[in-house]
Amino acid sequence: MILYLHGFRSSPQSFKARVMHARLEELGRLGEWQCPTLPVSPFDAIVLAESVAAGAKQSDVTVVGSSLGGYYATHLAEKHGWRAVLLNPAVVPQRDLSHFLGEQPLWHGGGTITVLPRHLDELRALAVERITRPERYYLIAATGDEVLDYRTMLDHYPDVRTTLIQGGDHAISDFPAYLADVIAFCDQAPPPLVTPAAA
Repeated sequence: MILYLHGFRSSPQSFKARVMHARLEELGRLGEWQCPTLPVSPFDAIVLAESVAAGAKQSDVTVVGSSLGGYYATHLAEKHGWRAVLLNPAVVPQRDLSHFLGEQPLWHGGGTITVLPRHLDELRALAVERITRPERYYLIAATGDEVLDYRTMLDHYPDVRTTLIQGGDHAISDFPAYLADVIAFCDQAPPPLVTPAAA
């Protein structure tokens, strides 16, 4: 299963989600694709993502997270052992989104969401202080991201496979150029669990 988690105020109609959906359709693999509309509550978003993936073998799940979805993807990867592709991921969204409290317009299809102080508390509760097993992550970060600082991403995801785009933007407008690498990473066998040697 490829579970795509969109970013803040975004939707399954985001550019990257549509590009990935179209390519998987061309490959006859739409049965692997899941891209739910995430609720504004971070806790609810995690519960929804977990429920969508509940029917899949855990080792077969790759979560692809864009921006705030990358923050969620990191939490889920650490909790469930999933592979994760991170597209300009948010690292400290509770700080970034503190400027967006109240009613906020959605990017696609009209409508609004209301960001409450408790949502920032929920984000804090989902924080991953330090990732484990870097081999399960693939980071794509753009130095020209106008929303989030790519250096924060590089610091938070040490030793992971990384594609650093020189320039670019937060939306990764040239995402089709990286799509083959993303899908190839999703298709990898899960890394073996490392267990401590018997004493």
